[in-house]
Amino acid sequence: MITKETILETNLKQKEFYNNKKKNFATNIWSKVRNGVLNQIKKNIGVQDQSYVLHKEWFGDLSTKKVLDLGCFSGNYWSMYLAENSKEYLGIDLSDIAIAKLSERIKHLPNAQAKAIDFLSDEFTVKDFDLIYAYGVLHHFENTSILIDKLNEKLAFSGEIISYDPLETSFPVKVLRTLYRPFQSDAAWEWPFTKKTFYLFQDSFNIIERRGLLGKSKWIALVNILPLSGEKKNEIGLKWHQQDWNDSKTLDSVLFSCMHVTMLMTKK
Repeated sequence: MITKETILETNLKQKEFYNNKKKNFATNIWSKVRNGVLNQIKKNIGVQDQSYVLHKEWFGDLSTKKVLDLGCFSGNYWSMYLAENSKEYLGIDLSDIAIAKLSERIKHLPNAQAKAIDFLSDEFTVKDFDLIYAYGVLHHFENTSILIDKLNEKLAFSGEIISYDPLETSFPVKVLRTLYRPFQSDAAWEWPFTKKTFYLFQDSFNIIERRGLLGKSKWIALVNILPLSGEKKNEIGLKWHQQDWNDSKTLDSVLFSCMHVTMLMTKK
């Protein structure tokens, strides 16, 4: 049984991993694929930018909001914007090295602070957050029920969560991840969302809006090897991405064909 204590022990290893960034061969290869080929695809078809723009829309007026930037490392894409515009900002991460860098970046902001602490730890007593921004974070918790209970504990009445996480719900992605997992150096805290995970969040929160990314559009990786012009390839990729983006909002079948999901949720 995966308990809170088990996760806390795993997170100590996770902290050491991110402080030292010691990846094995397989994890280094996957990182290069993810940060190289996949990121280039996302850039070409507008996946990443559209997500960031949507997140900013979801933030709304931050001037009255107490914000938790969960698992922010040394600062994600929106960390500085959140720190500069929210009523109160707290960025937390397991890595003390990363948090030291973020602390330096926000030291001129009287409303903002950064702290190296485990979200599940009893030492983390701050709560009543109006917004929890969790970019690439929620899938690091093996026991989703424990995570959901803690999120609810930390949210203010009608508080919001904005998340972005990988999915393991399409057959080709599940096969690849299954083959890769035995060699993955960070496997202990990498738990891409399954259908069960998604439905647990759906049962526990009000999902105001959701979007899936890299569903049909993930196949642009194969289209790229065809003898087509770059313009034509991008045209196909953009079309497929918009279909994923629009249809995943309401259709579970499309959402579960995607590699990533981003959600705006509110406390019930």
